[in-house]
Amino acid sequence: MPQLDIATYPSQLFWLVVCFGLLYLLLSRLALPRIATALEERRDRIADELDQAAQMKRQSEQAQAEYEAMLAAGRERAQAITQEARHKLQQEAEEQRNRLEAELRARVTDAEERIESSRRQAHGQLQSLSTELAALMLQRLTGEFKQDDATRRHLETSVAAALRQSQQQ
Repeated sequence: MPQLDIATYPSQLFWLVVCFGLLYLLLSRLALPRIATALEERRDRIADELDQAAQMKRQSEQAQAEYEAMLAAGRERAQAITQEARHKLQQEAEEQRNRLEAELRARVTDAEERIESSRRQAHGQLQSLSTELAALMLQRLTGEFKQDDATRRHLETSVAAALRQSQQQ
């Protein structure tokens, strides 16, 4: 192999240095500045994007804080509206209950008055009918009966006492 021949080493070293020097000059003048520029642009672009990302993160945190504040305000407002509606409904229910109770009391009082009036009327009629019946019975039993005021009062008191006694039982 000719590369391993010691006699060709100096020429190989010469051409190695020449090729390496040309390659070095070519790379240092043309390729490396372009690579350095591309790396610098990339570094700048990454830095800009990181700055934008940090700014967007701050904006998103601010937006999230505003959203949470609005959400809390909305919840408070909804709770206030709910409390107000509940209170209003309770008041309306209480008013309606009071109204119905008053109406029922009025109806009960009216019914009690009618019942009492009917009872007094029935009692009066019953007493009158009982007195007349007692008078008729006395007339039939005795054959003749005088209808004077004293006898009528005595019959009325007797019938009234008998009615009271039957009501107590």
